Amino acid sequence: MVRSYTLAELAQCSGAQLRGDADCIIHGVESLNGAGSGQISFFNNSKYRRYLADTKAAAVILRPEDVSDCPCNALVTDNPYLAWARVTRCFSSESQVEPGIHPSAVVDVLAEVDQSASVAAGSVLAAGASIGPDVQIGPNCVIGRNVVLGRGTRLVASVTLLDGVRLGENCLVHPGAVIGSDGFGLANDQGRWEKVAQLGSVTIGDNVEIGANTTIDRGAIHDTIIADGVKLDNQIQVAHNVEIGENTAIAACTGISGSTRIGAGCTLAGGVGVVGHIELADGVHVSGASVVSRSLREPGVYTGGVLAMPHKTWQKNIARIKQLDDMARRLKKLEKALADRSGEK
Repeated sequence: MVRSYTLAELAQCSGAQLRGDADCIIHGVESLNGAGSGQISFFNNSKYRRYLADTKAAAVILRPEDVSDCPCNALVTDNPYLAWARVTRCFSSESQVEPGIHPSAVVDVLAEVDQSASVAAGSVLAAGASIGPDVQIGPNCVIGRNVVLGRGTRLVASVTLLDGVRLGENCLVHPGAVIGSDGFGLANDQGRWEKVAQLGSVTIGDNVEIGANTTIDRGAIHDTIIADGVKLDNQIQVAHNVEIGENTAIAACTGISGSTRIGAGCTLAGGVGVVGHIELADGVHVSGASVVSRSLREPGVYTGGVLAMPHKTWQKNIARIKQLDDMARRLKKLEKALADRSGEK
């Protein structure tokens, strides 16, 4: 059961300043135009200003400059969305799991499971696995040999961690994620492919979140490395020997080819493709559907995708793009002719 909070308690957990009734009871969260009595909302985007004046929320999280437009209690902060994130966690419905190993789980006698950890139904733990304090392993997870899970890490359900994978503390891995599968290493022998053994594993730092059905391949020789604070969305492919720096966030359906090094504090939007053996500096931000084919050595925003347009306009533009090479040659010829004519004068 989700508990209720006073507004003073929410102010303390969110780091915001309270304006209004400290004893106001909040039992849930809701959007500005949908909120009612006992619910808290937030205002962070001027597009929704029309909803602020008429909101029925008991309280709103907003910036100092918007307080005068707020008809109810307020939590005031320079970063409303961050405060909102902290408040939503207070109302998370995640239940506290009792420690222990479910009778249907299969745990090798050479695996070590801390007494405060929980292992749910149908999960399998191989020899040498080391499960730290307060770890939660959800149903039907597969934990390979010598896998290490740090304190407070949670595998939601149906997560596969293959041999030698190491996760730090307070990580969250969503259903269907596969970590430590073989990288795509192949050698060609006169048209036939032979597998290159993938002898490394995957090392993941603290406070990392990995989305549903995301895959992180083991390294060919050295480990694939995901640093502290990295956030990976759903259905991302991280190839072998990739390194991702601290607090980088990557959105869904991004593909990162082998041996790429991505710096700290980067963001890759949805559907980005990154070729292998290149580097992205700290603070690089790549727009959605862009293809990164070379190293980006300076921080900043990079865009390579083509924005959507009416289909007929796209057809005309593509037709013109096909003519660019011919047009460039003709232009160069005209420029040379003009230069020659000027020289004659």
